[in-house]
Amino acid sequence: MITYDRLYVGGSWTEPTEPALLEILSPHDRSLIGRAAQAQPADVDRAVAAAHTSFEDRVWRDTAPVERIAVLRRFNELREEQADRIAELITAENGSAAWFTKAGQAGLTRQANAYLTAAENFDWERTLTPSDPNSKVRSVVRREPVGVVAALIPWNSPFSSATSKILPALLTGNSVVLKASPENSLSMGLLAELVDRIGLPDGVISVLPAERETSEYLISHPRVDKIAFTGSTGAGRRIATIAGEQLKRVSLELGGKSAAVILPDADLTAVIDGLKFGSLLNNGESCIAQTRILAPNSRYEEVVAALTALVESLPVGDPRDPATFIGPMVRGDQQQRVRDYIEIGLGEGARLVCGGPQLPPGLHDGFYVTPTVFADVTPDMRIAREEIFGPVLVVIAYDDIDDAIRIANDSDYGLSGGVWSVDEAAAVAVARRIRTGTVTINGAPVGFDGPFGGFKASGIGREFGAVGLGQYTEYQTITV
Repeated sequence: MITYDRLYVGGSWTEPTEPALLEILSPHDRSLIGRAAQAQPADVDRAVAAAHTSFEDRVWRDTAPVERIAVLRRFNELREEQADRIAELITAENGSAAWFTKAGQAGLTRQANAYLTAAENFDWERTLTPSDPNSKVRSVVRREPVGVVAALIPWNSPFSSATSKILPALLTGNSVVLKASPENSLSMGLLAELVDRIGLPDGVISVLPAERETSEYLISHPRVDKIAFTGSTGAGRRIATIAGEQLKRVSLELGGKSAAVILPDADLTAVIDGLKFGSLLNNGESCIAQTRILAPNSRYEEVVAALTALVESLPVGDPRDPATFIGPMVRGDQQQRVRDYIEIGLGEGARLVCGGPQLPPGLHDGFYVTPTVFADVTPDMRIAREEIFGPVLVVIAYDDIDDAIRIANDSDYGLSGGVWSVDEAAAVAVARRIRTGTVTINGAPVGFDGPFGGFKASGIGREFGAVGLGQYTEYQTITV
């Protein structure tokens, strides 16, 4: 059993305000896997004060970019050395299947390398060429760190969410208070251990697991200059309200209800192989999961049958078992939420082709749900419009390409999506008409060099690469 009885505040392991430790239970069988301290508002005050002092002292912000890059490259190397341990902790805490958490380690490396490369080539300062050739005035444009960053992350992919924020924030010279979900207290404790070894100046980073009330205290803190958040759209709206009142900078990566548009000529075998991961990664607890499957009327029943065969074939069970594809939901309330949505789908008249609200056989001790596919779903149904965040797929029929694009765009969300076709040009043409931040063609993985984020209720701002770095800077213009 793992215990973190102290909090990592401003570069030091310190006694928490509240000495009682939260028990971390396995979503698989509810056994005790660890205990960890949880931050209270007084701990936030200490972390923000340390971050503010470090920023005002300018030690890290005035460190040359090449030196900051070297420090964060060292962090990435340490993380790679601990890849197996990180994967095991996230599987234990979240119930994420081992195949997913292990595969995710390579993704973390690609994400970090993209940020490091972007920082090496970043336009930190440049002199503008005057638009008037006779002008004797020149302008120097600089990129300055924004200040104290409050980074708040969800439970479903904790390391990826954390590094997508702390890497660009630190590379650009900011100080950071990372607020993690209580469920991830153990893996985030390990992240703090790694950060502690890379030689950051005092105060530059804190790692605080905490409940929702403490989170709101952090985002409302007057000495926080920017909020970087990944999580639900509801929470994002609340954060945007607070940020607007205080004129804090904000970036929000929120929910999704992504569509997979299967064009009539698509190779169905390739589609199903791709949707196995694109729709059901991380037990379906993923904001980018393609859970709305749009199939042409001419091939509708063929798609439904193939998708049903896929879902029924996926092993559900102990997430530590290498053979398991789908593990439990993270908590009991999340399990109940998904089962409630299955009941909603039945009540709306959708055709249940596999799965259902019953628990999987022999898995009553954990937070399991039965992977489910609904057919004969119409775009106005709640199961087609609301983010379920579990292994529940809906198949919607369309008449022609224009109809498919209309249905794909008929959503409050716009985070991700996919198009499937043997004609790449045709698929790209459809992708250009879909109002969403990322569109993958034929199951291509989401890249880390280009910007990632959402339209509409899926968020504000972008992450990854040079654009992601820029989210943590302010422009300063010096005119001479």
